[in-house]
Amino acid sequence: MTGTDTFRRPAARGLRTAAALVLAATALAGCTGDGKGTPAWTAGGSPGASGAPSDPSVEPSAGSTTPGASPGSTASPGSTASPSPGSTAADWKVFTDPAKKISFELPREWIAQSLPPEQGTLPGALKIEVKDADGGYLATLQTGLRPQPAPACADKAAKPYVVVSSIPVDLPHRGGDGTIDPRVVFRVIQGYKYFGSYGITNIVGGTEGKACVLQNLVRGPEGMGDYSFADLTALKAFAPDQKVAPAKAFDTLDQAAKYANDGSEFANVQRMLMSLEIKN
Repeated sequence: MTGTDTFRRPAARGLRTAAALVLAATALAGCTGDGKGTPAWTAGGSPGASGAPSDPSVEPSAGSTTPGASPGSTASPGSTASPSPGSTAADWKVFTDPAKKISFELPREWIAQSLPPEQGTLPGALKIEVKDADGGYLATLQTGLRPQPAPACADKAAKPYVVVSSIPVDLPHRGGDGTIDPRVVFRVIQGYKYFGSYGITNIVGGTEGKACVLQNLVRGPEGMGDYSFADLTALKAFAPDQKVAPAKAFDTLDQAAKYANDGSEFANVQRMLMSLEIKN
């Protein structure tokens, strides 16, 4: 393993927020006996007091209803429960790069490996890949990414998306139009399946609960470049002939909620993402 790898048992942190999309069965129109329902709704949100753009992917609104439901369907109000520790790994270690620019916690049996940074990144950029004990890919941390304009998105091309989990995290970032404070999120975008991805972001996903691309990217302070810690830097609705991995694919929204709220993989990943520290 490349980098400084010290071991300790960090204090437990509040890690998980109940999914804003845990709805009653009636929230999915056309629900069938096999649990597969017709997509019927998308998350909604309201502008914050600061006037930041509405973005349900980072600001789930407790008690809000779900606009976009098909006629005749009803939806239970979204809810946000108090975060509770959910990670299952017993032992954790800390990865630190040789220059001590970044550090994060990960389960003892996971592997963090430094790789050559992508072409076109800023001087001093880092790329660190995290895998589980069996070598399965989990996430990549990239720093020094050159800022790029937000991709264009025609209204007819935008797809409904929802937030499954969204927790604020204290990280250096740049503000401005289309940004909010950083958050660790798990989001799902609707295509022929429900495609999910986790990561850290401070970029607004889209307007009115729709987007073409959901970016797992943080706009870094001036001179630092952007950075990403996620399973992939951008989530979209894949076509049937496209490779989905490392994004997740679900048949129903309920499956996505169970992955985020009941599964140990996401609980451990979420704790890892929340532990990230970056020195300017």
